[in-house]
Amino acid sequence: MTPQEFRSVLSQTFDDEVLTRSERRALSAVLKELKPAETELDVYRHEAFEFAREMLASTPDQKKVIDWLEDVVRLLKPARENGKTVTTEAYFSPGDKCRNRIRSLLRQSRSSVDICLFTITDNEISDIIAETHNRRVQVRIITDDEKVDDAGSDIQRLLQAGVEVRLDSSPYHMHHKFALFDESILLCGSYNWTRSAAEKNEENIVVLNDEHLVTRFGTVFNDLWDQYA
Repeated sequence: MTPQEFRSVLSQTFDDEVLTRSERRALSAVLKELKPAETELDVYRHEAFEFAREMLASTPDQKKVIDWLEDVVRLLKPARENGKTVTTEAYFSPGDKCRNRIRSLLRQSRSSVDICLFTITDNEISDIIAETHNRRVQVRIITDDEKVDDAGSDIQRLLQAGVEVRLDSSPYHMHHKFALFDESILLCGSYNWTRSAAEKNEENIVVLNDEHLVTRFGTVFNDLWDQYA
């Protein structure tokens, strides 16, 4: 739903200056069907506040406008999973945003980091992986066996630092690109942890804490870890 379309929906609910029970149910049903991301909810909340500002300037009973806005904003809260707010982030390259977010997630980790990547050649990330391991965070890496001896590969250096690494034993590529931090945050996307991904390529990462997806990716990681033992 575009912001303009959402503004139209808001206008319909404001006709009597009250968000009635039936209107609340209808708006809730629309949001449930759309399943908007948190960034979209931010846009919708902005539209609601802008609409309310316009109504405050032209409606005698300003308390009704505030009550209406409070009801709408309550419906526009981010989805919650077992009482926890589900958050999502997206970053794009070329540029440092993907690299910096990966580095910050590594630094924030306290118990475990599971990395499943086709290749790792970016020293700015590999240095933080080694530091994370040295902080006694359990770091495990799964990577493609054909990329380990590539020029610039950091896998041998990480192995020498004591990081646990397992290589795929298949004629096909282990082409995943995801990581799990403290079994609670998932990072995935097209981005290999390489200098070219940061400096040249059109790439992306998504970071989220959705428990269902964290569990699904965790299962895949552990299955591959056992498979490549």
